[in-house]
Amino acid sequence: MRRLLALFLLSLSLFAAAAPLSAATPPAFVSVDVPEARLAGEGEFSWFGMRIYQAWLWVGPLGYQEAMPATAPFVLELRYARSLDGGSIAEASVEQMQKIGAGTPQQRLAWLDLMRRIFPDVKEGQRIAAAWRAGVAPGLRFYLDGKVLADVPDGDFARAFFAIWLSPASTAPKLRGALLRDASPRP
Repeated sequence: MRRLLALFLLSLSLFAAAAPLSAATPPAFVSVDVPEARLAGEGEFSWFGMRIYQAWLWVGPLGYQEAMPATAPFVLELRYARSLDGGSIAEASVEQMQKIGAGTPQQRLAWLDLMRRIFPDVKEGQRIAAAWRAGVAPGLRFYLDGKVLADVPDGDFARAFFAIWLSPASTAPKLRGALLRDASPRP
């Protein structure tokens, strides 16, 4: 059941609902990667009425830029509403990458192996976050509850991973819209 739930984790967009935008203060670890971080948007992902996770997109003054330049850092944070197997999260992520056309089959196999090594099993209330790293080689940093899990200096993987939620091809367009609600640059 867990595997089935995780496989559909990101694939159904009909049940993604936007949560109201709040004047939230970013967690301390977000400020490490995104100075002057602000909440761009937040939303909830549910599957057949079961809440799976809440998501937040934190951006800096440059906002979110789809090309993901090294100068515009951001953090995508997920708080899980139920326990899930890390391997199943990795498999669901690769399935979504395939659906949106990210990477080659060989890259996706390598990324699956990478995510299986990185992603822990999560319990209700735990948070996994991914930061697009600015000022360093293109890539991302994963956090679990604010503690560094891994640095992945692979720009192709980083772009494919974030595309699950932020690409126009995302299978969760309502959640994407909620996350990008206020992601424009600020003067």
